[in-house]
Amino acid sequence: MVFKNEILDDFIILKSNGMPTYNFACVIDDYAMKLTHIIRAEEHLSNTPRQILLYEALGYELPRFAHVPMILAPDRSKLSKRHGATSVEEFRSEGYLGEAIINYLALLGWSPEGTDEIMPIERIVEEFDIDRVSKTAAVYDVKKLTWINGHYLRELPLDKVVAEVLPFMQKHGLIGSEPEAAELKLLEKAVDLTRDRAKTLEELADVVSYFFSDGFQYEEKGIRKHFLPEGAAEKLAEAKKIVASVEPFTHEAIEQAYRTQAAELGLKPAKLIHPTRLAVSGRTIGPGLFELIELVGREKSLERIDRAIEFVEQELPAKVAAAEKQKQ
Repeated sequence: MVFKNEILDDFIILKSNGMPTYNFACVIDDYAMKLTHIIRAEEHLSNTPRQILLYEALGYELPRFAHVPMILAPDRSKLSKRHGATSVEEFRSEGYLGEAIINYLALLGWSPEGTDEIMPIERIVEEFDIDRVSKTAAVYDVKKLTWINGHYLRELPLDKVVAEVLPFMQKHGLIGSEPEAAELKLLEKAVDLTRDRAKTLEELADVVSYFFSDGFQYEEKGIRKHFLPEGAAEKLAEAKKIVASVEPFTHEAIEQAYRTQAAELGLKPAKLIHPTRLAVSGRTIGPGLFELIELVGREKSLERIDRAIEFVEQELPAKVAAAEKQKQ
């Protein structure tokens, strides 16, 4: 298809397959969205004169154009998929918050007054000035985006983070498509307890998973350090006594009971705390054990400690024997 007038001569706006050409599509799209300012990468400098001719031929009011340096990969080559370049939709599916993505992209090549790196969109809109856009290429850094995302996970209102992580919980089968009120309340408490330990929503769903599923595996390093040494089953049995009898069932009372029992046994509290954490969560790192036990609940904590004792007494010796046999 050919567009002819006194400004444009034989200007192709449609390809042979019926699809519009890039420059024509840009002009129509930008005009339809009533854009007044268009900022593109410097690689589009050669396209802008053609687009201006189209604006004039169509009788559209010209927007203001600006061109900024391209965004480069960490090795300062042209950014591509192999460097982790991805779409906004993909970032969202990986667990990045909209607030964090906007914050990071705004700072990619633009520097506001001062040294603040966490900036809500309202402040970005208020302070943005194209004169402060760097004249040199910005470097794409997913680690920086992840750090910013972790900040927003910690600082956004709790109900907002719960709503954002819920689809990830559902994706992994930890919560059903129509969650009950009790599940949502547990999720709220679990997120409040653990969100400072996650950088993305995907990580957060994993961090709280053991509150919703008993089917976790024990970390191998935890097994070696806390279940394999002699006396591990006995320490778990002592932990079971504490969890079964402590009143009231609050994290303060649980902590006091653990420390008292450890002193009576002549042990450092950590000798009871670490095996219990591994038994109740399957992990060696997490929120405070006593808050964790309180939230998991007495009955479920006891079931998990029993499972761990059985593992230490029955399954673990068989695993060790098999490993030794392989070495021979």
